[in-house]
Amino acid sequence: MNLKVCGLMNTNQIQELISMNVDFLGFIFYEKSPRYVLNHLSLKEIAEILHYKKVGVFVNESIRGIAEIASEAQLDVIQLHGNEDDNFIFQLRQIIGENIEIIKVIRIGNKTYEELQKTINHQPSTINYLLFDTDSSVFGGTGKAFDWQILNDLEITKPYFLSGGISLENISQLSTVNCQPFALDINSKFEIEPGLKDLEKIKQLYEKL
Repeated sequence: MNLKVCGLMNTNQIQELISMNVDFLGFIFYEKSPRYVLNHLSLKEIAEILHYKKVGVFVNESIRGIAEIASEAQLDVIQLHGNEDDNFIFQLRQIIGENIEIIKVIRIGNKTYEELQKTINHQPSTINYLLFDTDSSVFGGTGKAFDWQILNDLEITKPYFLSGGISLENISQLSTVNCQPFALDINSKFEIEPGLKDLEKIKQLYEKL
């Protein structure tokens, strides 16, 4: 199982995570986030990070804005965490080409099984991954887990990331999910403060996995 650590802002910690063989490094390009990366690192500095899966997280950003940041920061993956629709994704794919992967977030809250399945089924073929996260009134992470059992009732047509309140305490419950995630996406439960990761906890997670 792959691991994505999101909300990175500290170059020393990033290098330590690379040495730990973390699969995906997540950088948040959403100004309202307390982990907004451009308050701490420049696009040039992100571009200079040598890693094969640098993920840029965007929330209702313009297509041109995403493409420019992806190019200047040399991103490998784009994560769409807002209300981006099929047409948006189609146009974005035309601009960025096939080499950059796309993750589309599906927020799970009070939607019925039928509504969630319809959302999954209508995702464009040009995305590479889904990401299931806990819904909230604001965009971004909540630090809360949704009921993972709902995944057992869904036909999931793409490899998916599991996000939302993943912790050392609940990771054992992952064994009850029939269709296992392609990757875990961790953030606030593995932090000392926003953007400052608890590397010891991340090592413990690796041991549990």
